[in-house]
Amino acid sequence: MCAQYCISFADVEQAHTNIRDVIHLTPVLTSSIFNQATGRNLFFKCELFQKTGSFKIRGALNAVRGLIAATSEGKPKAVVTHSSGNHGQALTYAAKLEGIPVHVVVPQTAPNCKKLAIQAYGASIVYSEPSDESRENVTKRIVEETKGIMIHPNQEPTVIAGQGTIALEVLNQVPLVDALVVPVGGGGMVAGIAITVKALRPNVKVYAAEPLNADDCYQSKLKGELTPNPGPPETIADGVKSSIGLNTWPIIRDLVDDIFLVTEDEIKYATKLVWERMKLLIEPTAAVGVAAVLSQHFQTVSPEVKNICVVLSGGNVDFSSVTWMKQAERPAQSVCV
Repeated sequence: MCAQYCISFADVEQAHTNIRDVIHLTPVLTSSIFNQATGRNLFFKCELFQKTGSFKIRGALNAVRGLIAATSEGKPKAVVTHSSGNHGQALTYAAKLEGIPVHVVVPQTAPNCKKLAIQAYGASIVYSEPSDESRENVTKRIVEETKGIMIHPNQEPTVIAGQGTIALEVLNQVPLVDALVVPVGGGGMVAGIAITVKALRPNVKVYAAEPLNADDCYQSKLKGELTPNPGPPETIADGVKSSIGLNTWPIIRDLVDDIFLVTEDEIKYATKLVWERMKLLIEPTAAVGVAAVLSQHFQTVSPEVKNICVVLSGGNVDFSSVTWMKQAERPAQSVCV
């Protein structure tokens, strides 16, 4: 696995050693209402309670500490990334722990709450257009200007390994788990989880969940080749707008068992349900996995896959945008809760 992919399970184990003094062991919660609706035993891995409000601190902290350990010249002059919000917050927090300046390239369309949080943690923000090309070009310029080191939000191997520590925890917290359902954008989280799960419990399924409006992962699997989104996707799940990349694609191609697409209405409905029924303030991106298990398509999954853990990826909600809540009614194709 070391030669085939950008990380190995040993990298995930090392990441866990690197970061466990800082990160939270986030809880796994259950809901009888969701169990009844789906006919499965659902377990919710609550990364919304993680440091900086999302799972992203795992990869960011592992990357920063790995960077310091790998260089004999001491700390880098700066670290640079591009992010719609959660990775930017996490990297800023992680780098500030080590006294390293941070520059984050943020698309102008990112939620205000996430922009403000990145600034509050102490990063310098530079704005870009929402396209992948603009993000990358601006980031390259900032790296040159600051003589900083780029830490990619989802393709950096140490980031992917850090996200894989979620699966280490889940396999201990839910020993009888049959499957994990993971939102996918750039694929760092699902790739790290897949490496870990297939190394330790190869019979456990790893499912990716993705907005229909940002279905590059699904299209890549369908065509058997990396197929990025043709343009900036329009989805309420802002954390999964980015496309999978060269490092995450081979892992997803080989180790992710299936991909479930969900509509915008399904994402909104799932977000509202979790808020109302579980009292968990997840962001819409975190509801993508919930929407997947509520969908009719998921009912075709083998009944033997009974114990399912859904990763609630974060809780950084942009309250200025929740005008959609009034329209968050149950879609016809979703399970009634």
